[in-house]
Amino acid sequence: MITNTLLDHAALVPAALLLVCLGSALLGHALLRARRARTLLGAVLGLSVLPVLALTLVPAARPAGEGAGCTVQFALPTPGSVELLANVALFVPPDVLATLLTRRPLLVLLVAAGVSAAIETLQALLPALARACDTNDWAMDTAGATIGVLLATGVLALSRPRTTATRA
Repeated sequence: MITNTLLDHAALVPAALLLVCLGSALLGHALLRARRARTLLGAVLGLSVLPVLALTLVPAARPAGEGAGCTVQFALPTPGSVELLANVALFVPPDVLATLLTRRPLLVLLVAAGVSAAIETLQALLPALARACDTNDWAMDTAGATIGVLLATGVLALSRPRTTATRA
């Protein structure tokens, strides 16, 4: 239903991406302030990975082998490109949460790019999934991971206790 709405109203796509980014940052900030921050961040991170797996590795509703293969292309997303921006949005929440949990942004970014490459490889190697790998998907997933890491880095910077130096 969400995809159909966005396809019918492509102008909403950038707003939806902005909401995902803002919501992820606000949720991450709230979880950081919680009593059991690490436990909560880990649990919500686990939940945020489920849509990534479901939308990329659950067999598509078309005959196996249809659409199989890999497309090598690189295109910049436009405000109305639903699929490309959806890939960006899909990787923002897990990477915000993973960065807040580990506080290792570069490692999170490298792992996210590797996970995306592994997903595209599995889609290419498993015709039963009836999914096609695409370099654009990898690039947009990595762009989403980059946005997520940057957002989390900002949240961490804003969440640090302020220290004031006093001079006598």
